[in-house]
Amino acid sequence: MSRVLISIGLSLVLMGVLWHFGSRLGLGQLPGDISFKKGNTTVYFPVVTSIVLSIALSLLFWLFGKFRS
Repeated sequence: MSRVLISIGLSLVLMGVLWHFGSRLGLGQLPGDISFKKGNTTVYFPVVTSIVLSIALSLLFWLFGKFRS
């Protein structure tokens, strides 16, 4: 159970760091991210950013799995 909690905590920290520095790297503003603005309402769908982060996290967890075994 402790390994699971540590993994979740490290994942949250990593996501926080990516969120902070990702905007400087252009994440969230990639071509393919969809946003609609009408009046005071903005709807944002980060499609390509989600795909990029999914690939990065999949590789990261794959590496953790390789070293853990």
